Amino acid sequence: MADNEQADGAAEAVEVAAPKGKLKLIIAAVALLLVVGGASTWFFFFRSHGDEMHAEAQASKPPVFVDVPDMLVNLVGLPGERVQYLKVRIVLEVKEEKQVEVIKPTMPRVTDIFQTYLRELRPSDLNGSVGMFRLKEELTRRVNAAISPSQVNAVLFKEIVVQ
Repeated sequence: MADNEQADGAAEAVEVAAPKGKLKLIIAAVALLLVVGGASTWFFFFRSHGDEMHAEAQASKPPVFVDVPDMLVNLVGLPGERVQYLKVRIVLEVKEEKQVEVIKPTMPRVTDIFQTYLRELRPSDLNGSVGMFRLKEELTRRVNAAISPSQVNAVLFKEIVVQ
């Protein structure tokens, strides 16, 4: 009987020791996951993000602007209507200063393309912000075709008057 009691006491000691061992193992695993998760979060979000923002800050340069000569064109109207005119002052936005040197010699071609397109417009084509947006997009497309392989970022209006 004494042997049975000793065996039962040893079994109870093993049962008591086993939950404590499992609990320690679970706590150690959770702590390890927290440390690994925290380190990876820091590495991917904070370390990498700071380097990218620093690189972007150094890389950005202000755009360069090229003036296009002022243009005054008559708009297409119906027979019998009064003639309306469009006066436009345009600036081209480019990325780098060296593109200006490429655009300057082709400025007569750019002016010709702009005037040819503008003379085909009707006053109703220029109504509202949608009309201005379409005009900008069309002029940008045409100037990029004229100065290819160089590219213009945008066509900007300094002044636009329909009279």
